[in-house]
Parts: sequence; structure tokens; C-alpha cells
Amino acid sequence: MDVNQQRLVDEFFELVTIDSASKDERLMADALKAKLEALGFAVSEDDAAAKIGGTAGNVIGILEGQKDAPPLLFCAHMDRVQPGLGIKPQLKDGIITSDGTTILAADDVAGIVAILEAVRRVQEEKIPHGRLEVLFTVAEEGGLHGAKSVDPSQFKAKAGFFLDAGGPVGTIVTAAPAQKGLKATIHGKAAHAGVEPEEGISAIIGAAHAITQMKLGRIDAETTANIGVIRGGVATNIIPDRVDLQGEARSLNNDKLEQQMDSMVAALNKACADFGVSVDIQVEHSYSAFGLTEDDYAVKLAVKAAKAMGLTPSIESTGGGSDANIINGHGIPSIVLGMGYTDVHTTAEAISVEQLQAAAKYVLNIVIAS
Repeated sequence: MDVNQQRLVDEFFELVTIDSASKDERLMADALKAKLEALGFAVSEDDAAAKIGGTAGNVIGILEGQKDAPPLLFCAHMDRVQPGLGIKPQLKDGIITSDGTTILAADDVAGIVAILEAVRRVQEEKIPHGRLEVLFTVAEEGGLHGAKSVDPSQFKAKAGFFLDAGGPVGTIVTAAPAQKGLKATIHGKAAHAGVEPEEGISAIIGAAHAITQMKLGRIDAETTANIGVIRGGVATNIIPDRVDLQGEARSLNNDKLEQQMDSMVAALNKACADFGVSVDIQVEHSYSAFGLTEDDYAVKLAVKAAKAMGLTPSIESTGGGSDANIINGHGIPSIVLGMGYTDVHTTAEAISVEQLQAAAKYVLNIVIAS
């Protein structure tokens, strides 16, 4: 069974032209609430806006089923990275891009329209289905803030499908790492760099000593670490008395994550003590890891649906986090599906009509296979 390609592309063009920045998804939320209501969903919007300081909450849709099948959850996020305002989508030779001045926002409008089109086809063909739950989240980019604000008690799903991964349609991400964030402020002593540098203690040099003692980058097959932000100093003739660092560690193994972050903190403390500067350190748990096996219902269903489409499913793990990390933590076994878009988070972002259509057809086949 196929989907309506022209309707799918038209809706994609419609939604990418709706401005929807992180924590400012009001216009998109209103549009999607109307679309879900038109499809017969019981629609609500939660209080995420108040919790995260945004303009809109997560949009939740519940459609009761006609057959005894495990409830399914489908999720995509409403926000996008910048530059993502005033998008002008273009279609040429079967490939959709922006005009080159912005991103395209296929991440994650492609996921949104795939879900909507699949539900339309289910209804048009009167395909019996179990309870369908839809979650369109806010503020996924940069922290999974919307998902972290979700009340999981409203969901009954036994399997979740998050349309938000790289790779072609048929890619099934079954494992993703946990992440911890690191913030540190190193305090030195200011002095005139040309008149009396001996009276100062450079926070920048203290930070540099600490960073050189850290194991960063690819630690092993499961673990990575990075210092990504350094801010400090006000002028070349002043010994800097403050430096702020931000970094992270990720791992598929919780013990390895703890060990990596502990080693980064230890490097900061030792280097700063040796150099005679003080340091304030904050470590924040960003999200937990998840890992499903081929025996889990969500994975079985995704594999079955892919094969029904003539696809060869590719089961993979990822080094990135997504809303699926949060929802798995709430006890809903969830996987992330490849959407076929390329060069995401850049102005070269693109998706083919073929992959967009395949994504919608994949959601449709998951519903049919359940």
C-alpha cells in the first residue's frame, strides 16, 4: 500500500515554511493541533511552555483503535536549528532543498508529515488499528527539553517510534548513549599584563593545563568526550581572572560514563590546585542511555514493516541523543527510525521525495503490522 505523494510533498512544503524555533513553536503547535483534530484525534497541549520558558507545549494526540493490538507511539519534534526562519523550499530533480540561505528543517518536519500522511492512509483505507498515540515535542534541539517535560502517565504505548535519525529509511536505531554535561569556572587573579604580570594568575593557563590532562574525543567504541566551549579574558593587557568551560561525555555504558566524567573533574581539580587557581564545577545528567534488542516488540515490528516494503532493515546504534532517550526512561521501549535526509543542521540539508514517501509508507506499514 502506498501513500499520496503529492499531498505529502505539499504538506512538507507547508510546514517547513512555518517558523518554529526552539522554545518558539507556537505557530507550528497550532497548525499541528488542527491537523490532528481533523484526523479525529483527542488533542491536548501540555504545560512544557511554562516549564521551559517557551511559547508552546508538547502536542499530544490520542486515537483509539478498533482492534486489540498493542498501543503504538509515534513522535517527531516541532523545532529546528538556526538559520531556520523564512525557509523557502525548492524541488528539483526529485530532491527538496532550501534556497541555500537557511536549513530545510527536514529534521524534523519529514517525521511530522510521515506520521500525518500514514494516519490519513490508515483512515482512507479503513485499516483496523490499535490505539495510536502521537507526540510532537518542543525544544528537542539543544537539550530535549520538551520531552523532559512530558507526563508519561497519559501514554499506554507498548512501543515507540521516533522519526528523527540519519540514514536511509529502513535504518533502525536501537541504542543511544547517556550524556553528562560539564560546566566549570576557573578563578585566577587579575593584574596588568605589561606592568606587573607577576602579580596575576592566569585562569586561561590554568584551564589549558586542565584540558591537556583530559582524555577527549573517541575514548572507546562506546564512549566520547569533548570540551566544546571556552570563554575568558577581556583584554590583551589584563591577566585573565576568569575562564568558563563547557563540555560533555557520552557513553552507551553507564559505568564508563561515570568514569570518564570523574576523570575530567579530577583533571580540573588537580591542574587548578597545582597552578594556584580555584575552580567551581557543575556536572549535570542530561539523559540516560537506552538499548533494545531484536527480541523487543518495537524492533520486531520495525523489521517486519521494513521487509514488507522490500527494504533490508539496518539495526544500528548512535552516538547522539534524542527524545527517545527520555521516553525510554519512562518505560516505553522506543527506537529511532532513519528518515533519509542529508546534511542536517546545515544550509545544504536535503531530502528526496523518494525517501520522504518511504518514511510515510514505513509508518503506515508499522501500523498495519501491529
